[in-house]
Order: sequence, then C-alpha cells, then structure tokens
Amino acid sequence: MTLNTPASQTVDLPTDDESKGLILIVDDTPHNLQILSTALTKQGYQVRGAANGSMALIGARNIMPDLILLDIKMPEMDGYTVCERLKSEALTQDIPVIFISALDDALDKVKAFTVGGVDYITKPFQLAEILARVENQLTIGRLQKEQRKQNERLQAEVRDRIAAEAQIQALNADLEQRVVQRTERLNQEIAEREKVQQQLKHMAMHDPLTDLPNRTLFLTCLEETIQDTQKQTDQSFALLFLDCDRFKSINDSLGHLVGDQFLVAIAKRFQRCVGDQLLARLGGDEFTILLKNVSNEQQAINIADAIQRSLLEPFHIGDNEFFVSASIGIVMSSPDYQQPTEMLRDADTAMYRAKAMGKARHIVFNASMHEDVQSSLQLETDLRRAIERQEFILNYQPIVALDTGMITGFEALVRWISPELGFVSPGKFIPLAEDTGLIIPLGEWVLREACRQLNEWQSNNVTDIPLTMSVNLSVKQFSQPNLIETIDQILAETQLPTQCLKLEITESAIMENSDSAAKILDQLRDRQIHLSIDDFGTGYSSLSYLHRFPVNTLKVDRSFVCRLDAADDNVAIVQAIVTLAQTMGMDVVAEGIETTEQQHQLENLGCEYGQGYLFCKPVNAETAGEMLANRNHKLF
Repeated sequence: MTLNTPASQTVDLPTDDESKGLILIVDDTPHNLQILSTALTKQGYQVRGAANGSMALIGARNIMPDLILLDIKMPEMDGYTVCERLKSEALTQDIPVIFISALDDALDKVKAFTVGGVDYITKPFQLAEILARVENQLTIGRLQKEQRKQNERLQAEVRDRIAAEAQIQALNADLEQRVVQRTERLNQEIAEREKVQQQLKHMAMHDPLTDLPNRTLFLTCLEETIQDTQKQTDQSFALLFLDCDRFKSINDSLGHLVGDQFLVAIAKRFQRCVGDQLLARLGGDEFTILLKNVSNEQQAINIADAIQRSLLEPFHIGDNEFFVSASIGIVMSSPDYQQPTEMLRDADTAMYRAKAMGKARHIVFNASMHEDVQSSLQLETDLRRAIERQEFILNYQPIVALDTGMITGFEALVRWISPELGFVSPGKFIPLAEDTGLIIPLGEWVLREACRQLNEWQSNNVTDIPLTMSVNLSVKQFSQPNLIETIDQILAETQLPTQCLKLEITESAIMENSDSAAKILDQLRDRQIHLSIDDFGTGYSSLSYLHRFPVNTLKVDRSFVCRLDAADDNVAIVQAIVTLAQTMGMDVVAEGIETTEQQHQLENLGCEYGQGYLFCKPVNAETAGEMLANRNHKLF
C-alpha cells in the first residue's frame, strides 16, 4: 500500500492477508507516520496512513481497520472530533481508538477517554510501549470477536438440539455461567475505569505537590460561595491571599528540592491554623483561604494573626533550619462581587500592599487600593508612551567645590513633562519605571543625552575646565548583560571623553551580585570612567566592598546632611565617612546642602564637594550653559 503524507512521500507496506491486524495511523507529521508505520509493519501488521481528520474518517469507513492510532493536535479537525465522529457512526463505533499526543495534562487525558478512546500514549513515545498497547487492544478485540462467534455457535447448537431437554438445560446453564462471568468482568472493568476517571479528576483539581485544591477548584468553590451568599444575604465570608516573603532566597540558596519540601511543610502549618476551612495553593508560594460564615472583618484578621504567629516557629527541612514570614491580603464578601476572579484580584492587591508596607503583615482591602492599582496601570501606560514620544528632559544640578564655589561638574536628573499630566514627580515615575523594567530604555536615554550635552558645552567652548557629568545607574541597569557595550556605544556616539563621565551606583546594586559587579566595575575603571557610591551610609556601608571595588567617590546621603544643624550623632557619622574616603583616596560629595551652617560644618569636617539648593536647584541645559559662561564657573 501507499502511505499518504502531507509531503507526498510514499512507503511500501505489505498486503499479506495473514497479517496480525490492520491499523490506521492518523498524524499530520510525516516523520511520526514513517516511524510508526515502519515499526508496526516489521511486527507483521498491515498499516494505512491518514494525514488529517477528514482522510481518517474516509479511510476508517472504507477499510474498517482493527485499530486506530490517532493524534490529537491536527489542523482543521483535532483528534477529539475525529473520535467523536467515529463513535457516532454504527459502522465505525466499535473500532478501538488509541490517542497519541504531546498533551500531558490530566484534563486532556480525561477528555480522551470521555470521547471514546480506549488508551492514551504521551509523546515523545517509546515504540515498545506503542507495540505493547497495540497488541493488548488487538488481543482484546480478537477475544471479543471470538466470544461473539462462540455465542453464535452456542445459540445454533441450542436451536439444533431443541428436542433434547437435558442438553438444552445443560447448554442454558453453561450460557448462564458465561454471561455471569462476562457481566462480572464488565462490571469490574467499569469500576476500574470509574476509579481511574475519579483519580484523573482529582489530579486535575488538586496541586500535585501539596495535594491541596488548585486554582481551578478554588475558583469553582469561591463562585459557589458567592452565589450562595447572594441567595442568603445574612451570610458573609472572607478571602485571604497569602504569599511567602523571600521564598525565592530559599530556592536560590538551598535548591528547589528543599523549596518543594518547604512548601509542603508550610501548607500543613497553614492547614492547622484554618482547620476545615478551604485552603488552596494557586502556584509557587501563593496560597488562598476561603473563610465561610465569617460575620465580620475582625474574625478574618484573627485568622491572619494566627497564621503570622505560627510562622514565628522555625521550619526544619533536613539539616536546614530557617524562618519565613508571609504577607496576607484580606477581602470581605460584598454584593458588588459577581465573579470569583474579581474577589481574588482584590485580595491579591491587598497582599501586594502588605508587601509594600514592609511584609510580614496583613492588609484588609478597600476600594482606594483598586483605584491606586488602576492609577498605577494608567501611569505605566502613560510612561511607556512618554518614552516612545520622548517627553523627558534633563535638568542639571551643579556639583561645587565647597572651599571656592567652583563648579566641578553636574548631576543629570530626568524630568517628565507630560502634555496630559503636566509635571510628573520623579518620586512617582522612577519607582514605577524600576518595577516595570522601563528604567532600561529610560536610563539609556538619560545617559546618552547627558553625555551629548556635556560634549556640546565643551565643543562650543562654554567651559575650558574638565567638568564631569554624573549619571545614576539603577539596579536593573547595572544587572544588564550588555551594560558595558551600551556605555561604549553611547560614548562613541557622543564623542565624550571617558574620564568626563561619572556613574553613580547604589550599594544595593553592587551587593546584590558582588562577583559580577566586580567584573563590571573593573571594566569601567579600565575605561577611566569614574565610579561613585550614591546615598552612602544608608545601605550596607561595608568596608570590605570598598576595598574590593574601584570606587572614586562617596556621596553622603542628604538624610545625614539635613541634620548637621542639630547637635546629634550625624556629625560623627559624616566625619567617619569623610575620614574613610580620604584614607582610601576617594572624593566625598555631600548631597542636599541647604544652609550655610551645613556648608561650613562640611568644610570643617574635610568634605571637598557638595550640591544642594543652597548653591543651585537643578536647571535646564540652557541655564546651566549660561551659568558656565557668565559666572566663571563659580556659584559663590
């Protein structure tokens, strides 16, 4: 015979009448057809092929195969539909169908058996498994045919020997026994199939790791509870959304096996807190709890408090002992909730608000949170469009020598002037840009524009002194694998000498991955690009990393500078930072100088440079250029 394939390939197959059986293979992939047909042919089967569902239906009606191997995912007509069509026709309804598919979800298997399949093989398949299952189904078919033939012979004997009462009684007894045995076997098969279907249904509705209800089952139960509450308005309930704080660090440090064991342990601890209330795992380290018959908000808060207290006890996984906390969002039932996804969304919003407020706490949802989320989403959309439309400008704040008032450089500060929103505070859009990753294209634009502007001032002879341009690098920018290539490209485009660029990096950006940070900072040093630690004193402030990394400048955070007017410990802290920098050959720049008293104290402490409103607010490029040209680079 000829194997039909989409690519018009042919395979010669035997037509021996004494073959073990006729098999129809349905698959839109020629390679799969070739492999299966070759393997089955070698085993003595006759094989026919069909490249799609329509050809399969025609072939089944014409050749009446003993067995069909059916792929699920095919164009135009999938395997489920083909099987349903076969089972709906009297001519083909008894042909056994084995599904072969890459779909491995429990619901896919349930559907395969529901439409009439007798078996299910998952791709990538093993030929030995296919041959065994084919032989098994054909054996069952042959036994059934033999049983039917034997029944027909027995009935013929009954008709032939109707006159012999004793023989009739014996034959009836024999037939009755056979029927009973067959009925018992069929009942056993039905019971086993129902058991398998129940197991598959349980697998489809439960988390395989913790055996808790999964998202699908939880949403179904939540929907039923919402409907019941709408019918009985005197009832109320609560939904808790839990997320484990810093769970990623457990996976990263101890491995996913320990992480999985931890999830099982924390699920058991949550279950002890909520008793017979519905606890589900949505995925990862996210859990939900449905508290039925909760009459007021305080009852839900009490459950959240109990969960928080339970987490004060350590977890023991193997030889590891560790603590973990959880952020919990709480939402109470309301007639306004019509869909379970709406309630789950608001509980998730409250949970993220708890994380934003410091983690290890619970927050009860209120309508303003949803409005905040919507505002944040709208602001994100506006921010994306602003980057596309280039609605940003740079302001420049001078950095001056505290003893002479001479401008030694500028810090580039991005500003957003939206046609619709007007001036948008950096404190509002910069964190959003960090969260969404938009800081990458925005930061690249800032770096390019700042370098271009400084080179323009120098090329136009606005200044003849070696000014520096300070540009902030965010944590996400610093972690980009192409950071060095991007900086090289921008410096080449703008023609700015590398020693004129000073990159400001926070301590957290360095310490999050100190090994890769060391390599990046060494590459920047090799290019003579200056490096500055921004907001020094507010983060790790570790002497070890200062010794390890090629840092040129420390910037004293404004939180220390603003309190220099008062007699407190800030003077000693600033003194320690200045002394540390001088000892290690670094410059010190103080941020946020607003009074002459702060300026004089910083000078007395040995601080060399500063910036702040006392000298100049951030100004646009034109004003900064005039300042350089008209004031001989001095601000006082």
